[in-house]
Parts: sequence; C-alpha cells; structure tokens
Amino acid sequence: MRVLPPVARAYILGAVLAAVACVVPAFTDPSTPWADVALLAALYLGCELPSGCPLPGRRAPEGIGSFLPVVLAAVFLLPPEAAALVAVPGGLAQSVVRGPAGVRRVWHAAQQGLAAWTAGHTYGLLAGDGFPYALLPAAAAAVAFCLVLTALDGGVLAAAESRPAATAWRGLPARSLLPSCVHGLVGLMMAVMWRSPYGLPAALLVLLPMYVSCWVFAQYHREHAAHRATIRALVQAVDIKDRYTRGHGERVGQASAMIARELGMADDRREVVRIAGILHDVGKLGVPTRLLRKDGPLTPDERRIIELHPEYGHEIVRGIGFLGEARSAILHHHERIDGSGYPYGLSGEQIPVLARVVAVADSFDAMTSTRSYSRARPVPTALAELERCAGTQFDPEMVRALVDAIGRHGWHPVVTSDADLQVIAADAVDAAHPVPEAPAVSAAPPAPPAPAVSAETVPEAVSGAAPAGRDAR
Repeated sequence: MRVLPPVARAYILGAVLAAVACVVPAFTDPSTPWADVALLAALYLGCELPSGCPLPGRRAPEGIGSFLPVVLAAVFLLPPEAAALVAVPGGLAQSVVRGPAGVRRVWHAAQQGLAAWTAGHTYGLLAGDGFPYALLPAAAAAVAFCLVLTALDGGVLAAAESRPAATAWRGLPARSLLPSCVHGLVGLMMAVMWRSPYGLPAALLVLLPMYVSCWVFAQYHREHAAHRATIRALVQAVDIKDRYTRGHGERVGQASAMIARELGMADDRREVVRIAGILHDVGKLGVPTRLLRKDGPLTPDERRIIELHPEYGHEIVRGIGFLGEARSAILHHHERIDGSGYPYGLSGEQIPVLARVVAVADSFDAMTSTRSYSRARPVPTALAELERCAGTQFDPEMVRALVDAIGRHGWHPVVTSDADLQVIAADAVDAAHPVPEAPAVSAAPPAPPAPAVSAETVPEAVSGAAPAGRDAR
C-alpha cells in the first residue's frame, strides 16, 4: 500500500473539510427536498456499485464508473448544498485501482461534492426559465464542474507525487471538458424530464441509454489498450532476444505507415500496416538465439532455419484476431515480385499488398541501420538501391511511395531504449491503462561492445553482388 506524503494528506483533509462545509447547510435548511436527494443519491450509487462492489465470486464489469449525468441532474434540480450531498455516496462507492483505497474513495466523494456545489452556484446565478433558456447556464455549470474536478486532480497529483504544478495540470482540462459537457447535457435532459408531467420514469429513460453507451465506450477503450499492450509485449520479447536490432520493428512500422499514407490508404488500414511492420519479425521468437546472434556467415542449413521465421511469426499471431490483415503481411514480407522469395515463392499480385509495403520498409531500415556486418548507408543510397531492385524484388509502386514520402517529410527514425522497454513491460502487465499511439521513442542506445550478427535482412546489393535484402537474416 502506498503511503501518502504529509503534504498530500493535508491537501486531501482540506478538501474533505471544505466538502463537509458545503453539505452541512443541507441538514440545517428545512426546505431541503430530502426525497429528491435520497432518490438521486441512490441512482448515482446504483451507477457506481457495479464497478466498486462486485457480487461475491464475480468480477466487476470494467468501464462502469464516474457516471456524472446523475450528479449534474442534481445540480440542475436541487440547491447547491443538496447537489453536493448527492455526489457523496457514489463517490465513496467508486472503484479504485491502487491503494490506499479508503483514502481514494473519500477523496472522490469530497472532490465531486465540491464540484457539484460550485456547479450548483454557477447554475443558480445564470439559470433561465424553461428548457431553451437553461442551455447556456447548464453549459456553464458543466464547465465549472469540470474545472473544479481538474483543479483538485492536478493539486493532489502535485502534492502526492511532488510534480511541478504546471506538469500536474497539463492537459487535464482539455481531456475532461468535452465529456463533462456531454454529461451535463444528459443531466439537463434528465432534469427537464424529471420536472415534466411524465416524472421519474421519463428521466430514467433518458439515463439508461447514456449509461449503456458509457459502458460500451469504456469497454472499447480498454480493449484497444489491451491490443496495444499485446503488441508492445511481443515487440519487447523480440528486442530482448535479438538485442542488436532493437528498435528495428518500430522503424519498419514507421516506414510502412509512411508508404501507406503516400498510397492514400484509409486510417484504419494504415494502422494495420504499421502494426504489421512493427511485428514483422515476431517469428524470431521461434528461431534459436545462437543463430540470431551468430558472429559470421550462416551455413545453408542455418539459413533454412532462419527462413522459417515468417511462418513462425504467422503461427504466433494467428490467434490474435484484431491483427486482421497484418497476419498475412507477417507471413509474406520476404516474398519477392519475381517469385524467388520465401516462404511460398509468391510473385507479383499474388503477394498481399501489405506484405509488399512491409518488404520495402524492412529492407530500407536494414540498409540505413548499422549492423555488425555492415555500416549504415545514407538514405539516398538506400533509396537508390530500392529503386534499382524495383520490379524484381520490390513492388515499384511501394518503392516510389517511400521515395516520395521521404522526399516530402524526411526520415526521422524511432529507436527504443532500455528505459522505454521497462515502460513497455509495465504497460503489458496493466493493459487497462492507456498507451501512446505509437511506440515510445528516445535517443538511440549505444552499440554493444561486441555485437552479434543480427538475423535481419542484409543489403548485399549495396556492396555489389545480390539484390537488396537477399540474405534471410
């Protein structure tokens, strides 16, 4: 369990005392509508309980929590101190990922109570009569609610983690403003229906679809985060096994995405080809490490073993449904346009489009990266070599797309360092946390003192004899 520093404890205590001061007037005011307070508080608590308090023997459904339309409906229906009171039971029931759980739940309740109290006063100052005139005051109340939440969040981060204030608050309002406004609109619709002749049943009909939508949306983001964590874990495993080509997969993914963008592929397909580039060598996990790190030329038998890595890779990812078309690119990225590639000797249009993209990106990075058996070639030299082999080894359209993309945007390769790999490992363990859009980048790590020969593509044609990337490694 994490121990909070004294400054953070004092900050949380101050917020709790302020929240208590906000709700106390509700108990002393005889006009407080206790029936509405109890009903709204029960509704909010009911929205939070599925994630905070699962049934015995069952997992809590992920993605349900912080369902703010009920609290914002209370802001529009009740006095500010009563609205703050509505937020308390649900805040105490919210699920927490890390300890201390009790302190975090009390913090959530105090934070939301203060935000509801502030939003209530904002709405009261601006409120108009009737639905159309309430839109602007409701929007202002939702913004006030958001700003209080983010201000308190930034403050507790600064106090608990000793972050600079500017760093702690950076990005919080921008990420929270739109969801708060959407929740505010739903809360306003709920309040309007509550006060209509149809009463509570109509208000619940407004609430239920939004609740289901929030749950589905959260599930989608958790699944997407899990997909990224899976990819990062596979990349980490390959980089650890073949450490001298660390970062190669990410750079191939980067170059593949550049080609796809130049070809005008849709965003979703461009993401698939980027993932295919990142994972194209995942089959190395099935190749003996001694061959990947062999310091010297491969024997014919060793070469045949190395040439199995596309099939190993396909087997590894075959059961990962979300990879889709990327699986065929992993299997066929060593095929050649003239049919002399492997593993199946496909030629021309028989080779999947994404595999042709990855093949160009793979050889380009192999030529522009330093290996134990070759020094990095200048980008213009590598592009010229790709153009020379276009039509025999590579699809000319893919080569032309890469040449045009680099001519327009330049080549700024990404490299993964040891520190980044530790972050990747942590992300893979906790897939529920969001991850960056692209693999983390940093300065290139220093070359090992005695690097082993990588099982990557060797651009022999640059030195004279064979087409680029002819070596299986």
